[in-house]
Order: sequence, then structure tokens, then C-alpha cells
Amino acid sequence: MTTAGLRVALVTGAGRGIGAAIAERLHESGHRVALLDRDGDAVTGLSAVLDPAGAGTALPLRADVDDTDAVHAALRETAAAWQAPDILVNNAARTVPGSVWDIELAEWDAVLATNLRSVLTLTRLCAPAMRDRGWGRVVNLSSLAGQQGGTLAGAHYSAAKAGVLALTKVFARELAAHGVTVNAVAPAAVETPAVAGLGPAAVAEAARQIPVGRMGRPSEVAGLVAYLVSEEGGYVTGATFDINGGTHMR
Repeated sequence: MTTAGLRVALVTGAGRGIGAAIAERLHESGHRVALLDRDGDAVTGLSAVLDPAGAGTALPLRADVDDTDAVHAALRETAAAWQAPDILVNNAARTVPGSVWDIELAEWDAVLATNLRSVLTLTRLCAPAMRDRGWGRVVNLSSLAGQQGGTLAGAHYSAAKAGVLALTKVFARELAAHGVTVNAVAPAAVETPAVAGLGPAAVAEAARQIPVGRMGRPSEVAGLVAYLVSEEGGYVTGATFDINGGTHMR
């Protein structure tokens, strides 16, 4: 097992928003971070910001999580540069707002592929090495929409994020005895480009309904993820962590 400061983290959807904030936070914590996103320019730019001296602590990976062959290639590149990831953050997501009555089946399948199938694919590819080493962390980004069935980001998004919560528990049970934890984080509306893209009216309405009176910040989600992948998070697995400004209390 590697030492904590030399662990390898892979973050999907790392080009912007919550994924970029998580990558930055994990890099600040001393991890080597592989930044995977279909926007190669975004992760190349972020990698240069994180590792301006070219010390080899950040690795940009251009891949779409829907493309299994590209994901395999990205993992091979990560292993060649460092080793198979000790930490996996399944953050990549796709939102398509609209009525449940208007969703075409092809769009339904595409949204579930990005938001749910990718979690299955990446975890099955990364977790075996973690299990063999006796240490690993997997964090899956779900959503308040997956808990309450929201429509702001599309019914297919909500269904996929609900599936992420169930899949988190399945993998947590499978891996708990091997030193590998698997947890989910469920944010409400967070200030990201994806949320801004839903339009000013939708964003204002979402913020108005949050008890703390504002939307979340990517850095706040990143802080929670940083705890879950730390040594101190080793007794937490199969859990869903709400970070929603009081919107969903239980």
C-alpha cells in the first residue's frame, strides 16, 4: 500500500464545477490526481494550474465516461504514469431538463449511461486493485434529485442518481471487508456551470427554496469528499451524505 501522501486519485468530470473543485482539494491534500473529462482542454488547463512546475502530480485524461474503450485507455495511462487509482471519485454527470413526457428513449439511455452506467464501469475497473492492496476509497456523486425525484435536471437524471445510491450500497457491501469504502454524496443545487445552464429563472427558484438562503459552493462539496477519502473516513461506508442547505432533512 502506498503512503497517504502518495496515493493516486482519479476524478471523473474533472474539467469544471464540482469535479474541478474536488480535484483541486485532493491535490492540495498531497495526492497525485488524474483528471478525466471529455473536455481535454479543460483538464489540460487545470493540470497546468495544479502542477505548474511539471512535477508529475496531475495527469489530464481526455475521455468520455460513456466510451468504455476510452476509459480503459485512460486507466492504462494512469497506471503507466503512477499506478492504478487508490481513490475514485465518480463525478461525471449529464443533465437534460424537460418534462418526463417528452424524453426520447435514446436520450433516456444516454443520460443513464453518463450518470449511472459510468459508475458501474469505473468502479468495476478500479476497485479490484484497491481490494488487492487492502485500501481504497470510492465516492459517488449523487444528487438531491435522486432522493426526492426532482424535475429541474430531468427525470432521467433523477432516476440515474437514485440508482447511484443503490449501487453505492452494493459495492460497499462487496468491498467492506477489504479496506475499501464506498460512499455517496448528494448535493442540492450548487454554483456550477451546469446549474447556471438551466437558466436564471430556474436557478433563482432553486436558491429561493433552500433554507440556508443560498446555493452550495463546489468547495463545500470538495471538503466533504476529502474527508470521505481520508484515513479518518475508514469506518464510513455505504452511506449517503446530504449537502443541501437544509433542503432535505432526515
